[in-house]
Amino acid sequence: MPRPLDQGEREQFLSELHVGVVSMVDGDRGPLTSPVWYTYQQGGDIVFCTREDTRKAGLLALGTRVSFLAQLEGEIARGILPRYVSVEGPVVKLERADLDRDLRPIVHRYLGQEVGDGYLKATRGDTATDEVVVHIRPERWLTRDFGG
Repeated sequence: MPRPLDQGEREQFLSELHVGVVSMVDGDRGPLTSPVWYTYQQGGDIVFCTREDTRKAGLLALGTRVSFLAQLEGEIARGILPRYVSVEGPVVKLERADLDRDLRPIVHRYLGQEVGDGYLKATRGDTATDEVVVHIRPERWLTRDFGG
């Protein structure tokens, strides 16, 4: 029977390595949903970077409410059952990203230092001047662990 995660479990899960999915209202088009690489430290904000010329960046503004999801997909045949954390909350900080302060730590988290630095050099050059860093403050949580 699925069960909700307690506060410690949900924050630990969100801080682990998952691809996040952020959703935001896009007028009469319906919500825009987009995968993101992110960071989260327990008790803090969800943080990700995006290019400022994207549709996603254009929809994000201070105070904009978004939904964010991180999940572990189940492999039931191997005994791995699904688990997810979904949060709702506002964008509380939105500013130009700094390559070393904002973007590099996120890319290193997903790709490691060597591959991450090569990826950044190939895709961003020496600066991240076209990136913004987004901070989402989790306010409402919905969680499920199908293994517990």
